[in-house]
Amino acid sequence: MKNLVGACIFGQSGGPTSVINASAAGVFLEALKQKNITAVYGAAHGIKGILDDRLYDISKEDKKELELLKYTPSSALGSVRYKLKNAEADETDYKRILEIFKKYNVRYFFYNGGNDSMDTCNKVSKYLMKSGYDCNVIGVPKTIDNDLYGTDHCPGYASAAKYVATTMMELNLDATVYDKGQVTVVEIMGRNAGWLTAASALASYKGLGPDLIYLPELPFDIEKFLVRVKEIMDKNKGKCIVAVSEGIKTPEGEYVAEAISAEQMKKDNFGHAQLGGLAIKLADLIGNRYGVKVRGIEFSLMQRCGAHLASRIDVEEAFKAGQKAVRAAVAGETDKMVVFERDMSSGKYVCKYKLMDVALAANTEKKVPLEWITGDGTMLGQAFIDYALPLIQGDCKAPLEDGLPRFAKLKKVLVK
Repeated sequence: MKNLVGACIFGQSGGPTSVINASAAGVFLEALKQKNITAVYGAAHGIKGILDDRLYDISKEDKKELELLKYTPSSALGSVRYKLKNAEADETDYKRILEIFKKYNVRYFFYNGGNDSMDTCNKVSKYLMKSGYDCNVIGVPKTIDNDLYGTDHCPGYASAAKYVATTMMELNLDATVYDKGQVTVVEIMGRNAGWLTAASALASYKGLGPDLIYLPELPFDIEKFLVRVKEIMDKNKGKCIVAVSEGIKTPEGEYVAEAISAEQMKKDNFGHAQLGGLAIKLADLIGNRYGVKVRGIEFSLMQRCGAHLASRIDVEEAFKAGQKAVRAAVAGETDKMVVFERDMSSGKYVCKYKLMDVALAANTEKKVPLEWITGDGTMLGQAFIDYALPLIQGDCKAPLEDGLPRFAKLKKVLVK
């Protein structure tokens, strides 16, 4: 709906990235310019901040600090993993959200996150429509998993991919330095889609990558894996480097980490298994089978908060995604998500920004195309390199103070 006049709320949800705050900066700086937006609020810990009536008054922040958000990793407002029930089953949360929106005359709502966050965005949007409350709702994408449907890539992915590729190159130089053999297994985030683990192929493109790459797009056979590792060791003086997605599964559909340890994995609020520890378990299997020196390494949180390796392209696109969301909402768009479209018509990479129905992205996963996976399912082909390489270009780092990065310091003044 056009010409709505009122406040806006921006919230962050799900796993942080090194550029999620660049999108926040885009939303905040653009919203503060818009005459139809009378107040700009940030929700503390996403949708929970709205339910708890904990909103920050962004107009109280120094513009310099809002600008520094572009170079600050993690979620500046605080994140959350909170699943809204279907309104048909339980309206409690929705009634509370509507109550808060009416209290502050909120007419614009922006939610920044991945698949589950877009589900939240979609549910809130549909409920407000059904309730007859005019509020334009726009989803702002983010996820290092790069698995949101409908967009060429997601803000956060490129910087995490650059971290994975760079760190893999450094690890390669370290793990192969001795005259004796060593098998190194590196675990990279990715529950059901292997985009981030695939980024280790960028290191291989530079001659310093893993020998084997395993994505969750294909079933993982433990015995075949052990045989392949031995083949690499025999050819390479006892040395082998392996990159594995945390979410690889057996042909029977069981998480490999769980199949090895027979432990029951914990679940998060969305019912997803809390993965981790796979690299060490696989390394132990190799060490026990072949009696060789092994190392299991888990990139863990570092891969998603490594702002010191942020891609300039990623930062700029994340910022513009926030800007575009605000401009679209003020122009009357609602129930949409900002998406990226790749344009190579000029021979160079250009990102175009478009809108898509947010319902299409809700709980939908985009996986690595199987035709991009080569080498008997253990490597990525040139198609992936061509896809990922343009996204990781350029540096974009926080200014330094005393040799250390100067990140944003928000006052976080609560609205009363």
